[in-house]
Amino acid sequence: MDLKEVMAINLRRIRHAKKLTQEELAHRTGLSVRHVGAIERAEMSATVTVLGQIAQALSVEPAELVARSNATHAGS
Repeated sequence: MDLKEVMAINLRRIRHAKKLTQEELAHRTGLSVRHVGAIERAEMSATVTVLGQIAQALSVEPAELVARSNATHAGS
């Protein structure tokens, strides 16, 4: 599993845990809903700047979005 997929899984998990829609996250980050969705589906890689924007909007450290957990290791 590549880092883009790891970020997609973590982003979706954290966003759901905070009970945010993709639309709400897009509004908080200034990104389009389409962009947020593409990152969540691992169709697009996030730049370091976008990673920071998403982390700030979710109130997490950027590293949390790209950290490989036991759940993400299971598919690799």
